[in-house]
Amino acid sequence: MEVGFLGLGIMGKGMSMNLLKHGFKVTVWNRTLSKCDELVALGASIGETPAAVVKKCKFTIAMLSDPPAALSVVFDKDGVLETIGSGKGYIDMSTVDHPTSTKISEAIASKGGHFLEAPVSGSKKPAEDGQLIILAAGEKALYEEITPAFDVMGKKTFFLGQVGNGAKMKLVVNMIMGSMVNAFSEGLVLAGKSGLDPHTLLDVLSLGAIANPMFGGKGPAMIQGNYSPAFPLKHQQKDMRLALALGDENAVSMPVAAAANEAFKKARSMGLGDLDFSAVFETVKDLQH
Repeated sequence: MEVGFLGLGIMGKGMSMNLLKHGFKVTVWNRTLSKCDELVALGASIGETPAAVVKKCKFTIAMLSDPPAALSVVFDKDGVLETIGSGKGYIDMSTVDHPTSTKISEAIASKGGHFLEAPVSGSKKPAEDGQLIILAAGEKALYEEITPAFDVMGKKTFFLGQVGNGAKMKLVVNMIMGSMVNAFSEGLVLAGKSGLDPHTLLDVLSLGAIANPMFGGKGPAMIQGNYSPAFPLKHQQKDMRLALALGDENAVSMPVAAAANEAFKKARSMGLGDLDFSAVFETVKDLQH
């Protein structure tokens, strides 16, 4: 099975490597072409432009940073629209809002191509280990054809119906995650300031009803001030913003998420945007000085 892959950031690199390791033929493209070198060493081919990748491959997957990047790869010169057509599928695994997904879907359909949105839940390590949760929506026939690739990149795939539902589900999940890491940060600081050992707090949390892999995985690094990016903070803030817009649209009051979004914005203003989203911990620590 030959697959095109657009976007080799933290996520795309791990995902495309898994495809190569499992015997897929992969043609890669990245805005900075030098990022393709490591994959070429593992057997990938390079496409000079998104249009060239789509022309060569029956299926093309994109994993881009935000809605403007997702749109530009499709609509700009040498973009996906120039070569997509009948019998070709485009699978956008970027986290975008549903209007962006719908716009891309309609443009691809107008050229006779097939579209699936498939944002993922999971960050750097799950991408490398093929353990992502894939939230797919769009054309069922394309979903069934691309399932072998999803099985390699993810541990579970959900088919959620019409285009837009994958984007919405992803934003709800990331909104909850962003709110949680803020509450967790406040708890860690409160424990420390109250004379408690934050590591003991982690042990107590790990045994109770709110035990979860994020607290267990990120807690020790946060206490040490280590924010090596599994999921960059600037992207988490983008997802909070998009989730709050979805709340506006549906008249859902989200005071906790709104406060969390403000904390991520403060972290960005402190220059923490490229660090892991758990660096929002620094905003709470910062208030104590």
